[in-house]
Amino acid sequence: MTLEQMLNLAPVVPVLVIERAEDAVPLARALVAGGLPLLEVTLRTPAALEGIARIAAEVAGAVIGAGTVRSLGALDAAVRAGARFAVSPGFSSAMVAATPIPLLPGVATASDAMAAMEAGCTFVKLFPAEVVGGVKLLQALNGPFPELRFCPTGGVTPANALTYLGQPNVVCVGGSWMAPKAMIAAGDWAWIESMASAAARLPRQASGDNSG
Repeated sequence: MTLEQMLNLAPVVPVLVIERAEDAVPLARALVAGGLPLLEVTLRTPAALEGIARIAAEVAGAVIGAGTVRSLGALDAAVRAGARFAVSPGFSSAMVAATPIPLLPGVATASDAMAAMEAGCTFVKLFPAEVVGGVKLLQALNGPFPELRFCPTGGVTPANALTYLGQPNVVCVGGSWMAPKAMIAAGDWAWIESMASAAARLPRQASGDNSG
């Protein structure tokens, strides 16, 4: 599956922080059941890699990836755990060149966007979206970079997700509102599935019609 195909699976990519590996499988099953199959587990906790491995092995329908990938070593560990894609908070030409799986690199400026395009990327993550300019930045970048498609992440909420998804250069958004830490800790998988279902129904204007 290409990055383009992955990003078109649903309008929202759940960005997950897994504190306990045993939560990974029921969490992923709830999100997939709700209609969000593309899952990003951030490498921010000791349980992250084991969580990725468990989801990859046990959750049918899940397309599991690793987020907060900041080095070639972290990328290698994610691949070995079973990640099918990787997401980095910033842009690294070395990672783009070396990755054996689809990589969604982070950008925050026009210079980042140029570097990503020079490396052959057509899909990028805008991060941290709200901090660096949000929708206004996306609108500004659409003129000089019409080829780029963005997945804004960082400050995306149910209150502003529709505005982001309405932009012609946004293929999907990343967010954590459908799987907050408190609900994961409580094991309220029904609530999480319900929130995922609502997120999966959000309309979007753009589609990933570029190769990536």
